[in-house]
Amino acid sequence: MDIKPTESELEILQVIWAKGQCTVRDVHEELAKTKEAGYTTTLKLMQIMHDKGLVERDTSAKTHLYKARFTQEQAQSNALDKILSTVFKGSTSDLVIQALGQHRASKDEIDAIKNYLKQFDQHKK
Repeated sequence: MDIKPTESELEILQVIWAKGQCTVRDVHEELAKTKEAGYTTTLKLMQIMHDKGLVERDTSAKTHLYKARFTQEQAQSNALDKILSTVFKGSTSDLVIQALGQHRASKDEIDAIKNYLKQFDQHKK
């Protein structure tokens, strides 16, 4: 599945992923905590997301429930693959160097990366 949510759709998906399934009101109330968003705008975006196949809609009750059609991990993997192939021309090392150079990683994050690399290196042998 080619996953191509917009920035606004990703914000909505973040809420849905956190809650599992949501009504438009659930999503709107969560988004309203951090940004100006009209209820009808949220409703329209979620309808578009349904049309695009990003979310499923359960219409069996009066209040429709929405849930994501793919996991957050699938979206991250798809986005990373796209960035890696287009922006970094397939260079994993350039991507990692850029990410670490631009964003300050915590000691715990650095330790986790080192552990992952050790495990990765062991699997290669």
